[in-house]
Amino acid sequence: MGLGILASRTIRPASRLLQSQSSNFFLRTIVSKPELQSPESAAVSQPEPPNQILPPKNPIGGARVHFSNPEDAIEVFVDGYAVKVPKGFTVLQACEVAGVDIPRFCYHSRLSIAGNCRMCLVEVEKSPKPVASCAMPALPGMKIKTDTPIAKKAREGVMEFLLMNHPLDCPICDQGGECDLQDQSMAFGSDRGRFTEMKRSVVDKNLGPLVKTVMTRCIQCTRCVRFASEVAGVQDLGMLGRGSGEEIGTYVEKLMTSELSGNVIDICPVGALTSKPFAFKARNWELKATETIDVSDAVGSNIRVDSRGPEVMRIIPRLNEDINEEWISDKTRFCYDGLKRQRLSDPMIRDSDGRFKAVSWRDALAVVGDVIHQVKPDEIVGIAGQLSDAESMMVLKDFVNRMGSDNVWCEGTAVGVNADLRYSYLMNSSISGLENADLFLLVGTQPRVEAAMVNARICKTVRASNAKVGYVGPPADFNYDCKHLGTGPDTLKEIAEGRHPFCSALKNAKNPAIIVGAGLFNRTDKDAILSSVESIAQANNVVRPDWNGLNFLLLYAAQAASLDLGLIQQSPKALESAKFVYLMGADDVDVDKIPKDAFVVYQGHHGDKAVYRANVILPASAFTEKEGTYENTEGFTQQTVPAVPTVGDARDDWKIVRALSEVSGVKLPYNSIEGVRSRIKSVAPNLVNTDEREPSAFGPSLKPECKETMSTTPFQPVVENFYMTNSITRASKIMAQCSAVLLKNRVSLDLGFSLR
Repeated sequence: MGLGILASRTIRPASRLLQSQSSNFFLRTIVSKPELQSPESAAVSQPEPPNQILPPKNPIGGARVHFSNPEDAIEVFVDGYAVKVPKGFTVLQACEVAGVDIPRFCYHSRLSIAGNCRMCLVEVEKSPKPVASCAMPALPGMKIKTDTPIAKKAREGVMEFLLMNHPLDCPICDQGGECDLQDQSMAFGSDRGRFTEMKRSVVDKNLGPLVKTVMTRCIQCTRCVRFASEVAGVQDLGMLGRGSGEEIGTYVEKLMTSELSGNVIDICPVGALTSKPFAFKARNWELKATETIDVSDAVGSNIRVDSRGPEVMRIIPRLNEDINEEWISDKTRFCYDGLKRQRLSDPMIRDSDGRFKAVSWRDALAVVGDVIHQVKPDEIVGIAGQLSDAESMMVLKDFVNRMGSDNVWCEGTAVGVNADLRYSYLMNSSISGLENADLFLLVGTQPRVEAAMVNARICKTVRASNAKVGYVGPPADFNYDCKHLGTGPDTLKEIAEGRHPFCSALKNAKNPAIIVGAGLFNRTDKDAILSSVESIAQANNVVRPDWNGLNFLLLYAAQAASLDLGLIQQSPKALESAKFVYLMGADDVDVDKIPKDAFVVYQGHHGDKAVYRANVILPASAFTEKEGTYENTEGFTQQTVPAVPTVGDARDDWKIVRALSEVSGVKLPYNSIEGVRSRIKSVAPNLVNTDEREPSAFGPSLKPECKETMSTTPFQPVVENFYMTNSITRASKIMAQCSAVLLKNRVSLDLGFSLR
């Protein structure tokens, strides 16, 4: 007996109806189609349609099928339409290729198959009952029927069971309007239910400050459980109980500790897991969607900014297979409330009493223009912040150079970094290319906190191919099997000389990948360390024509573009001897190194650390308010798109510097963003080819031999707090709550170790 029979309605015989009715009443008969009363008999009685040429359909979502081996292609028939799919495809995937959308709840293309919701039931010829298409492999010549009375009745029965205990929360549920259960209930469900008993209720779980739980709405699809263990790499969620007492929860009372925890909000098909900061704030149909990119790290995750009026309401991921797939980190997703806190909205000048007063743009630029001509050219310093776009950095460099100074650099770029060869600061294997590696050597980097999406790729590769991971650096918490080889350059020297036990694994690896952290750029012995890494790469076949596994993981969104444009610190004492310092969003500069008598101009969008040392404040627009070019750690160029208007009297960074150049008497030869990009094209042509990755052309063989020696100082962690890394996240109340939870967990962990 199939689910369609279990869920079919019982029809009262018409004869009993006639006997019970009086002749004085008018009787309206209800005509029922045979296929609704008995779908099996209706399916048997239906004659086979004659062979006819059906019009081709487009695959769901514009999907493309790649055949690694044409001989592995098999042909199946979906609703009479022949389609070729690779061997190993499931029936559901074959239907998607054929352009037929199969309803599902538990199935997700990036997670393992569970097959427990049964919503994807289809009819397969010669099968005694409907089959779960997500778990059934497609076989040659298989005839699949997705629109028969049996399949429709089975889905209707499954939907009735799913709604049996589901609360009627749609009017107050934040998932309303984008809920899979709503959509599929309308498309495949019945117009009424027959369950009259008390609905069950489940106690809500506390998963932390980001994810809100209403577990009574849960349909036990286990997507969140599989995501936590397979993608996030944490075993925080699980299924407890059985039967009607089955529920999702944590094994012990603890919070979800992953930096990717917010993604369970997107994959939950119902309103059981929703965004806690977004709760009851807006409906999705009230929001304007803008597709842009994230700048909180050097990955450049593709995101969609949903706004209402001048306010960013939420940030959700956008699909990009080469960068972030369909996930984003919690910092990317929840830092948006920092965009409306501690914002600089008006130009300000510090009075003689030390207080700031708001002035007009004309007055503020006039003061800066007067002061900059009173200092020597070599005493002028310009520093770009970690969130700066390529256009603003290009204009800042041109302005400082025209004033006669070469002292212009970007945060995170130390003195004398070699930017002549792009291989020495890019992720040469690409982010998606990391999946082809079978061994990872992490040198001075902690990808889990420096670039969460790169870490997710490594975790995915380790899980899929059992790739080995070796790590050289301070003790760190990884969410995959990792062998801690050592803490400093001494271990690196042993590997380079072939004296370390890990060398045999390096030799035997087919596609070894070395990932070097950009935090090492700030060490005085950086050249010796990078030379040692390159010798390891050359000795173990890491770089060859078909594979380049020598990678550098940058920290900031502006770092790659700044190195391409040549914003490099030339003198180690430039800041200490400066008399005029121009900070363009540079909040992590050590202001104690700036002389007391120096004139400091702060241009930025938040009143963060460096603003308290400024003499003049020039308000700028944030990344959600401007159009700017960014290059991620693999050399992929992308652009931000303005989603909301600027705050107050703020302006784009490049426009401010361009106006200042005119006031200062060194007018720059462009006055539009197209003119700036034309200038960029003459310096770094790859930065104007948006949505393209420009790989490095040369390798370590062209680099001269290094004569320096490595120090014995161990490597230090670069990111102390994952949630507090830039001016936007430091202004975010949500990130402050996450940071408090993180510090609390660290204290309890340290206490636990001390008690042992």
